[in-house]
Amino acid sequence: MFSLILLAACSAFAAKPGLNTETIWEMRSASDPQITKDGKSVIYVLGWSDKMTDTRLSNLWIVSSDGKDNRPLTTGAFRDSDPRLSPDGTRLAYLSNRGGKAQIHVRWLDNGQEAQITDLEESPSGIEWSPDGKWIGYSARVLSKPDWTVHLPEKPAGAKWPDPPIVVTKLRWTADGQGILRPGYTHIFAVPSTGGAPKQITSGDYNHGAAFAWSEDSKWMYVSANRVPDAEYELEGGDIYAFSVDDGSVKQLTHRKGPDSDPVPGPGGKKIAYLGHDWKFQSYTVNHLYLMDADGGNPKCVTASLDRDVRAPHWSWDGKTIYFLVDEKGSTELYSLDVATEAVKQVTTGTQQLGMGGGGDGFTIANNMMVATVRSTPEKPGDVVVVPAYRQNPSATQLTSVNDSLLAQYQLGAVEELSFDSFDGKPMQGWIIKPPNFDPSKKYAFILDIHGGPHAMYGVGFQHELQIQAAHGYVVLYMNPRGSTGYGEEFGNIIHTHYPGDDFKDLMIGVDKMVEKGYIDPKKLCVTGGSGGGLLTAWAIGHTDRFAAAVSQYPVTDWITQAGTADGGYTHAALWMKTLPWDDPKQFMEHSPIFYAKNFKTPTMVITGESDRRTPIAESEELYFALKAQKVPAVLVRVPDESHGIHNHNSHYIDKIEYILAWMEKYTK
Repeated sequence: MFSLILLAACSAFAAKPGLNTETIWEMRSASDPQITKDGKSVIYVLGWSDKMTDTRLSNLWIVSSDGKDNRPLTTGAFRDSDPRLSPDGTRLAYLSNRGGKAQIHVRWLDNGQEAQITDLEESPSGIEWSPDGKWIGYSARVLSKPDWTVHLPEKPAGAKWPDPPIVVTKLRWTADGQGILRPGYTHIFAVPSTGGAPKQITSGDYNHGAAFAWSEDSKWMYVSANRVPDAEYELEGGDIYAFSVDDGSVKQLTHRKGPDSDPVPGPGGKKIAYLGHDWKFQSYTVNHLYLMDADGGNPKCVTASLDRDVRAPHWSWDGKTIYFLVDEKGSTELYSLDVATEAVKQVTTGTQQLGMGGGGDGFTIANNMMVATVRSTPEKPGDVVVVPAYRQNPSATQLTSVNDSLLAQYQLGAVEELSFDSFDGKPMQGWIIKPPNFDPSKKYAFILDIHGGPHAMYGVGFQHELQIQAAHGYVVLYMNPRGSTGYGEEFGNIIHTHYPGDDFKDLMIGVDKMVEKGYIDPKKLCVTGGSGGGLLTAWAIGHTDRFAAAVSQYPVTDWITQAGTADGGYTHAALWMKTLPWDDPKQFMEHSPIFYAKNFKTPTMVITGESDRRTPIAESEELYFALKAQKVPAVLVRVPDESHGIHNHNSHYIDKIEYILAWMEKYTK
């Protein structure tokens, strides 16, 4: 008897709970790894959250290439980010708000002394050292006078008047996360690396891309920009320009119809690698890797045979190889290009996503060809790893374990892949998360989670929010319907002017495949998604009543009003739809969920940030009104001080998850 009691007690003690929303506060992040030239150390950003102030903070850490020595470089309740090593490896530039707002700081690595070298009104971003170590480049917004003003009477001394009107004169007048844009343009600057007066390098009433690069002799800065009349109407993308650091003179290096960006000069200064594609009037086109001479001559696409997006190109120290990242069917892997032969090879393989965690270019490479990056898997959030890029199918060495102690206290839901052919034979890929302690003999409630974009990709990286849903007893399916990236240009672009449409069919067949497995209760199906996923959720409730509950997160519901109110509305209409609403209103209506409102029967929650400029909250209000007008059970959740995605504050992100689960449980439990 005693043995049975002891066994039961041990079993109960050994049982671990599934993830809950409290774990969001405890999760830490590793990002933006910068490997030293000798490959012996990696500097990275370690992020965490302060629950008492609901703020995200970060410091810089340094870890040895064997992972044995891991220590902080900066400390304190600040946001330190963007670490960049000087060319000689003796100094570290980074951004920090420790002086009140984000500014550039420089730290001497031998003695830990440091200095704040900028005190700018508009915070800098995208810092890069010049090769001679004398300058640090950055991008910042330069305010300008409005195009049109009115002389208004001055208020009396001591009077308390409300704020004056805001005058908008630009086509693109708002941006998510920023709100209404003040008049001005983004420019590239250089500041002496020991401090001093910044020097504006670019000029003119044009926005210049944040991704810029220095020439090897530190005399030029390369940047992508739309330096054409009425640039805000431009859909074809920018060209690459070279600006003289000495006198600001400018040379246009590319002249192609199509976007050119992310210039990266090669060793020796003779070649420049960059990204782009020939212009096609379509919503998705694969981005390729190009090479050109330093003066812009002899441009050539060198990845034409690779039907996948190329991103984050990096040269090897000897200029013989270019490494880059590629999204491939849910994974993100390291690829290489032999510059002489133009042979493209996949370097890494596995169930993993490299270059995760945000910040920087996805990876950095040392002179010994060791690559530092952040890797995520279905079971692990991002950790810093190093990979010997000179090997084929190399093993990665994990240097950090930023969440191991947390995850050791919880049981994750098992993740498995789902593959099937859609109605027209196109192969589909998705992933299933099962509840912890899954029992195939039981019937489970189900959630279909739809990604946004729509040109984006769910992958094999760790899915914290979906694991929380699984821990609440749901089987969760997340998949990549047509329109997703990682499967080639034809697959991604097939929804051009037809979104949503057949992608909805892909998703419903995925739900059918799950029901066929026998452990899903067909009466307890739920659907949700954010942005483009919110659009498809709203589309779903207008085209089927199979779902017990739906949650549409920050959706587009009416393409006509979206075109005129969203920060990307002009692009969505002119490029995605190939027209503007007044020229072909029928097309806009045919793909707007709101015009199928007569079919709404599914109890639906709509949740959106009140500061969302990507899918303005009016889109959600239209959907909510249509539901309530027909007496369909519905609730509108408005989240204050949140832009697109509801991720400004951890507390609001947690609220979002809890509201979604509560709504689904109301109709499935």
